[in-house]
Amino acid sequence: MVYRRDLLKLGGASLAAASIGGIPGLMAQKPAVERASGAGPLKITKVEPFVIRYPKDKTPEEQITVMPLIGAVNEGLGLWKRLDMHSPSRFKGYQQLVFVKITTAQGIVGWGEAHAPAAPRVHKTVISDLLAPVLLGEDAGNVEVLWERMYSTQRLRGYSTGFFMESIAAVDLALWDILGKALNVPVYRLLGGKYRDEIPTYLWIRGETVNEIKEDTARVLQLGYTVVKMGFDGVEALDKIAAVSEVLKGKGQVIVDSLGSFKLYEAVKLGRQLDQMGNIGWWEDPLMPEDDKGYVELSESLDTAICKGEVLSNRFQMRDMCAAKAVDISNVDLCRAGGISESRKMTMIADLFGIMWTPHVSTGSVAYMASSIHLGVATPNCLIMENQNQSSSPLGNTLVKEPIEYRPGFARVPERPGLGIEFNEQELAKITIG
Repeated sequence: MVYRRDLLKLGGASLAAASIGGIPGLMAQKPAVERASGAGPLKITKVEPFVIRYPKDKTPEEQITVMPLIGAVNEGLGLWKRLDMHSPSRFKGYQQLVFVKITTAQGIVGWGEAHAPAAPRVHKTVISDLLAPVLLGEDAGNVEVLWERMYSTQRLRGYSTGFFMESIAAVDLALWDILGKALNVPVYRLLGGKYRDEIPTYLWIRGETVNEIKEDTARVLQLGYTVVKMGFDGVEALDKIAAVSEVLKGKGQVIVDSLGSFKLYEAVKLGRQLDQMGNIGWWEDPLMPEDDKGYVELSESLDTAICKGEVLSNRFQMRDMCAAKAVDISNVDLCRAGGISESRKMTMIADLFGIMWTPHVSTGSVAYMASSIHLGVATPNCLIMENQNQSSSPLGNTLVKEPIEYRPGFARVPERPGLGIEFNEQELAKITIG
């Protein structure tokens, strides 16, 4: 009687014989097959980070970052006139970021971007001094394996957010770009395919007065957008929101963003007024990001969808937020939250809890947009994507040889290999400062 384990032994012996020449030419053919299929190792030979600034000048980094003065208060009456704790740092009109260029032994080049409006030299140093040493010589095709390797350099030292994850994001995007180019397919195919060819986008509207913001809303509607976004940082903004809502009745929705302006008791009261307007798409970051329990209570109290997510950096934070039912929509930011590899996991977790997501792209380049589009079309729970006219900005399509396709209200996923962008390095040099 022949037993299964004996057959396995015989099979193993046959394979061993083949591996030492039992089947002539088998091993000689394997590298050629790997090269033809793109499955051979993509050995990383260079990891080069670059600090980008527009407009480019010689202003010292320490003279760019500004914040409200100590003791600054919110503008408003009564209890609203309190210390301003929600205004973030700003950058005197400069846009800054970090690109990383990764090259393989085959000459394949991948590009990635880190969200780095503040202190971009930190990101550059993290990439060159911490991440590059664990990447050089490795196979760029092991994208998620290398992600875990990078994350594990510091996870037991307590680093899981901020500069660290933004730096990992840049490398991760570059690795996906390399893998797509090596296999001659766009990144969305590596993610399992696309649900649609293009993703809806929304646009910010602005105006100092009610009439000005109504006019800007009408202008954007005329362009072809059906969703707009505006700030909501005080009680006085309600009149503007109501006016925009009225312009959009039967035509679209307005999203409001508060950057953590309100306390829970204020947000509940104001949110009920938003509920009455009927066409508020979502209310973004109404509370401070640390107020986890407040978000749970606010979401339970209002009909208007609550959105939070740009402040998240990893899947563990997403898990806890979704499990607590703290939000209805999450605006994950790829260039903050570890790139495509980690952000994809975060969107999957959101989907498990019936939560939609929207790529957050408040500032950045065409690489930011391209990577967000790829993940957006490859996920079933993606609603819409932020757009601040990056395509036509100095950091947009002017930097690449072939443009990302946009039309008002939509962005089309690139069908070219990798992220679908190829930088014009002469144009890039014009805004590279280090």
